[in-house]
Amino acid sequence: MAVLAATTGGALSAPAAAEGETPPGQVEFPTHCLPPQEAGLPPADGPTTARITVDDPAPQVGDTVTVTYQVLRTPAVAPLDPNAAGGELPADVLTPTGRIVLAGAQSGEVTVVGAKRNDPVRAGEPLPAVTMTGTFTVTAPGEITLAPGGYTLHTSHLLDLDTTCTAAAPSATPVSARLTATALPTANLRSVFLAAAHGKPGAKVKVTAAGFPPGAAVTVAGRAGAAETADRASATADERGTALVELPVTDKATTAVIAYEGPAWSASRGSGPAAYTVIDTTPTTAGTRKITATVEPGALGMTQAGEDVTLGAVPYGDGGAAPGRIGTVTVTDARGGPAGWSLTGKVTDFTGPGGVRIPGASLSWTPTCVAAAGSTSACTPGSAGVVGPEGALLASTADAPLVGGTFTVDATVTLRVPPYTPPGAYTAVLTLTLS
Repeated sequence: MAVLAATTGGALSAPAAAEGETPPGQVEFPTHCLPPQEAGLPPADGPTTARITVDDPAPQVGDTVTVTYQVLRTPAVAPLDPNAAGGELPADVLTPTGRIVLAGAQSGEVTVVGAKRNDPVRAGEPLPAVTMTGTFTVTAPGEITLAPGGYTLHTSHLLDLDTTCTAAAPSATPVSARLTATALPTANLRSVFLAAAHGKPGAKVKVTAAGFPPGAAVTVAGRAGAAETADRASATADERGTALVELPVTDKATTAVIAYEGPAWSASRGSGPAAYTVIDTTPTTAGTRKITATVEPGALGMTQAGEDVTLGAVPYGDGGAAPGRIGTVTVTDARGGPAGWSLTGKVTDFTGPGGVRIPGASLSWTPTCVAAAGSTSACTPGSAGVVGPEGALLASTADAPLVGGTFTVDATVTLRVPPYTPPGAYTAVLTLTLS
């Protein structure tokens, strides 16, 4: 387990509509626009025509989605006195900002900003269409709806002035876009431990099956290679997800023990195999003696260099990527059986000043894994991607007739910090689990 700390200091368009049809995602809502007092203009009421698009309609939890908010028509007018001489708003003095309202599986608001770009506008004429973009991190699976919120049209001609437009009623803004987020795949932490690694035919071995859902029906079985043997027992996982079983091992072909839930073993619902040897007790013939030497199996363990992980700083306002690395993890597998291992990690939310949080799903990593010379197994790093609170695979070795070795594991990590995250130190806990 390590503590991580970070310090802060074009979307894809929807399909085109046929001529005369409303483009997908285009909506209208009644709007009340307040011009700046300096302009001496009355409030403007009327419909806003808007459209929201997303760059990824089917993200995973932890992904960053880019959203685009287009105001195609607004009742707001150029904040100039129409009776004044030369009443024209020059080009490229209009900067739009706005917000998009999230609802459904994830609630909140997304701040969007547009470039300072416009054609000249005469006094009293409607302000031009604007495009604003922003991003948000998906934190929950399910359907998320996006509706246009209020927007501000800032002009910097003679004076800095803001025209603020809001929906005439909170319920007046219709949904403009939808996306469906999927949960991250969860790591399989099911495992099996044996009180003895060998015994005579018929001996009962105490088996501990762990990492199962509480209340699950767990089957413990012998295995020879990829096939199950006749040795079998069952139990129910307790509130901690643990099942205790005494398995009589009578089949001389048994070389390992597995545990699983459901009708048959699978990689997602079963444990890796734990090595077990049935000792041959067949009597020897007269005049001969049997000589037996035993190689005792060791343990599976890991050590990690250092304690805390400090990520790079990002500037306030800009946000961005805070880089770092988890530090070297050394995995030693001296069990000498057929079971591979997996090393997974999960991270809590990052908590900062005043309880402000950055979701744990904003942390991603790129793992590496190297097997030391002489190791029986090959080490496979996990895929680059989101770590998050659900966890992700850091490294693993596959099941094989004989496995073992020493392995060096590491990963570069990146925390995506949203723009305008309050300055300060943000801390989370990264937990690594070896099974």
